[in-house]
Amino acid sequence: MTRNLDVITIGRSSVDLYGAQVGGRLEDMGSFRKYIGGSPTNIACGAARLGLRSAVITRVGDEHMGRFIREQLGREGVDTRGVITDPERLTALVLLGIRDENQFPLIFYRENCADMALDEGDIDAALIADARCVVATGTHLSHPNTAAAVMKALDLARRAGARTALDIDYRPNLWGVAGHGDGESRFVESRAVTEKLLSTLGLFDLIVGTEEEFHIAGGSTDTIEALRAVRSVSDAILVCKRGALGAVAMEGDIPDDLDDAQAGPGFPIEVFNVLGAGDGFFAGLLRGWLDDEPWSVTLGYANACGAFAVSRHGCTPAYPSLEELRFFLKRGVRRPDLRNDVELEQLHWATNRKGDWSTMRVFAFDHRMQIEQMDGYSLEKAGLFKELCLKAALAVQNGRPGYGILCDNRIGRKALHAAAGTGLWVGRPCEWPGSRPLELEPELGLDCGGLEEWARDNVVKVLCFCHSTDTPETRARQEETIKRLYLASRRNGLEFLLEIIPSKVAEVDEGTTAALIRQFYQAGIYPDWWKLEPMTTPQAWKNAIAAIEEYDRHTRGILVLGLEAPEDQLAASFRVAASFDLVKGFAVGRTIFGDVARRWFSGDTNDDEAIGEMGRRYGRLCEIWDAARHSSEEAA
Repeated sequence: MTRNLDVITIGRSSVDLYGAQVGGRLEDMGSFRKYIGGSPTNIACGAARLGLRSAVITRVGDEHMGRFIREQLGREGVDTRGVITDPERLTALVLLGIRDENQFPLIFYRENCADMALDEGDIDAALIADARCVVATGTHLSHPNTAAAVMKALDLARRAGARTALDIDYRPNLWGVAGHGDGESRFVESRAVTEKLLSTLGLFDLIVGTEEEFHIAGGSTDTIEALRAVRSVSDAILVCKRGALGAVAMEGDIPDDLDDAQAGPGFPIEVFNVLGAGDGFFAGLLRGWLDDEPWSVTLGYANACGAFAVSRHGCTPAYPSLEELRFFLKRGVRRPDLRNDVELEQLHWATNRKGDWSTMRVFAFDHRMQIEQMDGYSLEKAGLFKELCLKAALAVQNGRPGYGILCDNRIGRKALHAAAGTGLWVGRPCEWPGSRPLELEPELGLDCGGLEEWARDNVVKVLCFCHSTDTPETRARQEETIKRLYLASRRNGLEFLLEIIPSKVAEVDEGTTAALIRQFYQAGIYPDWWKLEPMTTPQAWKNAIAAIEEYDRHTRGILVLGLEAPEDQLAASFRVAASFDLVKGFAVGRTIFGDVARRWFSGDTNDDEAIGEMGRRYGRLCEIWDAARHSSEEAA
């Protein structure tokens, strides 16, 4: 039987608000970072990053945080058919902090939350039948209606011949045996909890837990005795997580010493944050177990995924892609604090970016100096004109993917803010217009701290007038400015676009752009996007692309800029550029809006006419690009 899903997880989904400061009390946190959370949700995301087709069954509220979870799951590649919107309850929240390597305070805001209202009616038999495996977590066995939903899913899975797995996931306060202030607590003895777990363990093919979690499941604080109590009611494979000692798997009798059980390689890494590490571990375990890999391999996957989580901030954001995992297993640990391993972090960033921007048709109206120099300019009028540009862009986009804008904040703030949530790719300039050596917009601050205020879907764009013949002093100054902005972009989770224009500095040849690209990589700058001048020869493009791929096989791609060229010249440059896969599209501005703006500022055309004319020109360039790409694909 062909199944479209590898794994379905069931249970908690929440918004995790992680304290951004490390080493302080939760009471003293000054800011938080927002991630999706909840053990089943984390596992589903971790599995998706490892190439498994995953889904989650849960409930979220009919509000902003519920929509965030649903949208983020989609971005992670998780099937959301089982995500139910509850109109009466709020999405669960969790506040978390990193106090030190041993203390990780957290508070669960889960009173009558949406996911605890999950019931049997939310379990779709067709969805369950579409999966190779169903994973339950212990928290949803703590309440009669959620336990009924889990039992129904397990029954359907077993009838359909799917595998079943349990993450014991014991949180004493979520079982009502510890108080709200004890969210960090991982073990409180409870006969009632033990009896409930023992009554269900026979339904699973795989049971995973820490030693403390097996203590609660088996009703003993002696690990071997507890594991044997679990074995007396279940033939499942038992995987016991042992912290720094790694993990072991037991398929039959429980040995007298856990060191005699099947094990996989461990990794000597620094403990930075244990929260969510077990969920990452489980995702890696699924990758091996579902493919029937040997336990040495499967536990290696699991231990490595747990190591990534332990060394990074957040839960789901810390989990590796499959390429990252394979790279790490082959290369090994270079430094114990993985989050500071530059090579590994670049791969983590580049292979976990979200969104499909394989085609890019960008209307660039981030111009400031050119607008300010127009007759009739005022800041208010210019802001209104940029709103007209956005309306033209949206009219051409018409809800379709692959369209974007470049818009500034200083003049175009209203348009920039209005673009959020429209599906447009949004780039935002940082350079002070015309500056050489490069200077940045003052609103960013000397430390680029202004990026903290940016919308998370904005792309940091910076234009640099540079040339391979620049003096060492000019080159060093410009590279320092760009690297400062680049590093600040990464700290704030923002993608980075670097635009270089050498032709305004000196004569260029087929190797000029490629030489500049190499210089920026050698300075430690790895743009997500490159924005390059149109090059008229295939060899110039080949040289530039070879320079990029020499350093970064995972760049998003290249955009061709316009430089106010007439349409026929742009069409010719598009035909050359579109034959290269790494060139994803164009970012053109004044060819679209230049003379329209001059007429509008002078009062010779009205709003509707301006929108219509810019939309026609933008739409025409989109058609020219698409035709050029189509022709190149046919020729190939």
